[in-house]
Amino acid sequence: MIIYGISTCDTVRKARKALEAAGHAPEFRDVRAAPLNVSEITEFEAAFGDKIVNRASTTWRGLSEAERAAPVTDLLGAHPALMKRPVIREGEKLTLGWTPAVQAQWL
Repeated sequence: MIIYGISTCDTVRKARKALEAAGHAPEFRDVRAAPLNVSEITEFEAAFGDKIVNRASTTWRGLSEAERAAPVTDLLGAHPALMKRPVIREGEKLTLGWTPAVQAQWL
């Protein structure tokens, strides 16, 4: 199991803690320290569509209209913090966020 996110994100911390408490041993990948490659971004975009971009973030609000219009691969490549998080992967299974529905799938 891999959790993709940012170490300073409260939602990611909650997810990691809950998964560990449930007996999982997730690997954590900080997308700031180890950015997603183009194939990973493409895979996440295919799975989640434009929901993979966190349009409520301060990073998003700081972008110009031209930057916001860029393709998802360019946005996440240039600004890893724009990724909605966490993305959790186990095998072929991918989930986005830490909503009650996502928690029910993993816990």
